Order: sequence, then C-alpha cells, then structure tokens
Amino acid sequence: MKILVAEDDPTSRRILEVFLNKLGYEVTAVCNGKEALQVLQSEDAPTLAILDWMMPEVSGTEVCQAIRRDRRDLYTYILLLTARTQKANIIEGLEAGADDYIQKPFDLDELRVRLRTGCRLLQLHEQLIASREAYHQQASHDSLTGLWNHNEILSLAERELARSRREGTSVGLILADLDHFKKINDRFGHLAGDAVLCEVTQRLSAAVRPYDFIGRFGGEEFLLVITGCDAIDVCNHAERLRACIANEPVVTSAGPIAVSLSLGAVSTDAFSEETAESLLEMADQALYRSKAKGRNQVSIAPELETISCL
Repeated sequence: MKILVAEDDPTSRRILEVFLNKLGYEVTAVCNGKEALQVLQSEDAPTLAILDWMMPEVSGTEVCQAIRRDRRDLYTYILLLTARTQKANIIEGLEAGADDYIQKPFDLDELRVRLRTGCRLLQLHEQLIASREAYHQQASHDSLTGLWNHNEILSLAERELARSRREGTSVGLILADLDHFKKINDRFGHLAGDAVLCEVTQRLSAAVRPYDFIGRFGGEEFLLVITGCDAIDVCNHAERLRACIANEPVVTSAGPIAVSLSLGAVSTDAFSEETAESLLEMADQALYRSKAKGRNQVSIAPELETISCL
C-alpha cells in the first residue's frame, strides 16, 4: 500500500521511511506541506498519509483541510504527528480532517498498530464503495444482458430529449423487437432463448456509437436512444441494426438459430414539442407497422413516402 510521509525534520523523516519500508509500504517522503498537497492531489495519490503538524509553508492541519475539501473522489486516511498534548489541540487536528494522531516522540510499535487500523478502515471503505456500485448496477441494469433496464433507459431518453431541446439538436428513438421470440423459446428452450438475447445485445451494442444508449425495454424488446440524428439518420441507424441481426444466425448449444428484428423509429426533428412518452408511442406504432408488413423491417414515424432507409 502506498503511504505519504510529510515531515520537515530529516532525521524523523528517514526513521519513518526506513521503518515503513520494512513493513511493506511503498513510501513517498516529502519535507513540507506544499509538497504533501501536490502528492495527495495527484492522480495516483496514496490513501495513507502521515503528516507532521508543524511544517514550512503549509501546516499538516491545512493539508488535511484542503484534502477533505478538494479530494472527494478518493479517501485518504490521515495520521497527524504532533508534539502538542492539550485536548484542545487534538480536537483541532481531528476537526481539520485528520483520522488519528500520534504524539512526538513517537513509538514505532504504536505507529505500526495505528496504521494497521487505518488500513482496515480503508479496506472497509473500499468494500462499501464496491457494494454501493454493485447495488447501483443491479438497480439500473438488466441482470441477463447487462443493458440499461426499463426504468433507466426511459430516464436516459427523457434526459437526452431535454438536452436536445436546450441545444437545438435532435434525438432519435428506436424500438426493436425480436421476431417470433416465443417460438424460439418453445422450440429450442429458454437457455437458447437467453443465449439469443445475449448475442443480440452484443451485436446491437457493437453497432451503436459510444455516446448512444441501449436498454432492454421488455422481454424481447430493446429501446435505443440515438443522439444528434434527424428522421433519415435514425432510419438508417435502424436499418443497420436490423441487418446486423438478420445477416447471421445466432450460434447456441441447441444449434444455429436464425433471428430477426422488427423496428420502429422516430426523431424529434419531426416532433420537436412531443414528450418522451408520446414519442415512444409513435415508435411503438411504427414497430407494429413493421410487424404487420411481414417483420424483419424498419418503419418510421411519421409514415411518409419520402423517407427511405439506405
């Protein structure tokens, strides 16, 4: 684990550096608070720090305050070194943002134990962050495909629609439905059906741009939010999506399965004042026109003869 030692006394600094190296820490040693701040604000900053209270230019407590104020993306466990023994001084250091303190002249065994406590707390902090991220992933993503789930892709669509209005741009919505998916499940089994959904997800994800969004809208239905495109653009996007699914069967443990998509698309350049809900309804109506015309097709709202996909 990386650790910073900020101590202006060269003898104490060297003692700490040698001792911490023996304990297995990767030590960065500096002689003043200004250098300590630079290290702790760097991209690859240590998460443990031993700071002398009294240092030239910037004190240890000032470093604590700056890190707690400015570095919210990374938690640093800070231990203050001080010759001060008054309770008021200790309270001042802790209120400045220090996690612990050790009095000078320091005992190396006591320092070792206090640092071990700091490491445990950092590990718990990392576990908490990982648990929170996992919870967010579960709450916002579909468990089978890893795509945004229904609620999240709807929120993204509403957000992009609002942004397009502010910036005077357009956004396209595409609803895509796997044709005859129930028959695939009935004939090949649900494991094969899941494999089809996952492969379709991979192909669709590879076919869209990094700044577009794709979510699992229903059982076999996907919603794509395509930014910065007019009606012709969104139609062409939809046609590419259709082709990337239909052109090659999905290989499963039950054998290769031919799959296709029916798609309905709409762009805000034709309906600039519509809500996300009404735009989705139009895309859904266009999707059903694709199914009515024989599936494996793209339809767009409004239904105009002048719009054709490449």
